[in-house]
Amino acid sequence: MTNQPFFTKDGDAFVPTAVANGPWDPNSLHGRVIIGLLAFAIEQRHGSDDFVPARLTVDMFRLPNMAPIEVMTKLVRDGMRIKVVEAEFFSGGVSMARASCQMLRRTENAPGHVWSPPNWDVPRPADIAAPTDPRLGMNGKWTTRPIVGAMGSPGPRRLWMSEVRELVEGVPMTPFVHVATGADFASPFANAGDQGLGYINSDVTLYLHRLPVTRWVGFEVVRLANAGSTTSRARSGRRRSPHWRRRSRWRNRRRRSSVVTPREGGASSIPEPFEIDR
Repeated sequence: MTNQPFFTKDGDAFVPTAVANGPWDPNSLHGRVIIGLLAFAIEQRHGSDDFVPARLTVDMFRLPNMAPIEVMTKLVRDGMRIKVVEAEFFSGGVSMARASCQMLRRTENAPGHVWSPPNWDVPRPADIAAPTDPRLGMNGKWTTRPIVGAMGSPGPRRLWMSEVRELVEGVPMTPFVHVATGADFASPFANAGDQGLGYINSDVTLYLHRLPVTRWVGFEVVRLANAGSTTSRARSGRRRSPHWRRRSRWRNRRRRSSVVTPREGGASSIPEPFEIDR
């Protein structure tokens, strides 16, 4: 990737670049890079080919500014079948977020047949025109291929999304980091309404049974809201063959927002999808 990365390295610190900022404040980090960087540090320091990340939970309890970042990790359990890793995200010496990751040893599936939902049967990204409105990818932070619906429109919403830049300069995104970085998108995709986006993420949990094998991640979202908070679920999939599934849940605080969520028409009829729970 030749686009500017979200972070550069300075010793043990991760230095945000201008494209790492978020929608709430131009001088604060985007939630996607917080989640992605925690996943990056966990995988770099504790990952191995024998283990696959099965669950990543991130709590985001402060809004970091653009100061250099340090990530501390701790191996809580290093077993034969399971690893548990904790990570903490520091900005300006202050704890801003933390993560817990469970990794399971790769092995064979248990014998027998168990029902699974159908594969996601939707048009391929290559068969969908790229959006002409740059706001749909926050002016180049990522790229999308809309399938049906749009942010802020009533009814189902489905799309493909892909990363277009490295998280950390000089380090290609691994499948795990790719998925973790994109996970934040499920919340605004589910929660944007006809008056814009009025919720922020405070946590995300990502479940994986398989890592992605292409750069495109499919999103289909649903949500529930009560007492100023929402729980959003997104099921993610790959067309035709089982890819990976994740469920990411957000408990969001209500917040006024000046963010304008663009609309896009032209929804088309598609067969039953492979879902994404978030």
